[in-house]
Amino acid sequence: MGFVIITDTCSDLDKGIRVKYDIDYVPMSYTCDEKTYLGDLDWDASSAHDFYELMRNGKRIFTSQVSVTHTKEKLEKYLKEGKDILYLSCSSGLSKSYDVVRNVVSEISPNYPNSKIIVIDTLRACMALGLLCITASEFRSQGKSIDEVASWIKENMATCHMEATVENLKYLKQAGRVSAASAFFGGLLNIKPILIEDAQGRNFAVEKVKGRITSLERLVERTVEQFKDVPHQKVFISHADCLEDALKLKDMLINALGNIEIELSYIGPIVGASVGPNTMGVFFYGTEVTVNKED
Repeated sequence: MGFVIITDTCSDLDKGIRVKYDIDYVPMSYTCDEKTYLGDLDWDASSAHDFYELMRNGKRIFTSQVSVTHTKEKLEKYLKEGKDILYLSCSSGLSKSYDVVRNVVSEISPNYPNSKIIVIDTLRACMALGLLCITASEFRSQGKSIDEVASWIKENMATCHMEATVENLKYLKQAGRVSAASAFFGGLLNIKPILIEDAQGRNFAVEKVKGRITSLERLVERTVEQFKDVPHQKVFISHADCLEDALKLKDMLINALGNIEIELSYIGPIVGASVGPNTMGVFFYGTEVTVNKED
């Protein structure tokens, strides 16, 4: 009896990656103009470009955590097949989805006494969460058990990094991530924050720099400082509809780190609704993240 790996929309894993690594996900949802959509990582309802164009044109997008219904349907689909489940959840520091999944598991697990369900609050989101799912899949392919993989994720998830920058602070303001004053003065001064995920899974601006080019240079410098050459290393650049800048950042990273493989992906609709168009992030394994927002 094998086990399946399930995550949520915040993993930003596109269809090609999910198929390659045999990973499934529970969709979150978002609302625009009072109409609700599933947070589809394959952009079937709307292209990524059209989604981010809505935001550029002033549309507000509100997001929701995973629903009880979708979570229960997804988990029971595999439990009825006799599969064990490893669920890697978006950070509880950013979403209540982890609590929803735990509650669903508590409700349904008595009905499947022969199946094992492990739910992990990864304290990560975006492609940092995606990277953990990919690594879990690779370990599964190597024959590791669900307990072995879960133990590795818990011990190593703090080594999965996000180094990101946004172009416009107003989306973080709308999402309640920065104050109105910070967004206003940051816009006037062309301030670009460098965002990380801290040890408790919360996003915060660890640095503030001036200008887009400088922010990209700092992403490269910070990546080099924390990058580790480990067997499970993979590097992703995720972007919110700014491919040209993402390709520029890729070249900068290759020049700095050597001729390594770097994959590009879109920031999905749930994370994208909070950070806005032209946001860009680098995701990789490195030194353990120990900094916290209060520090």
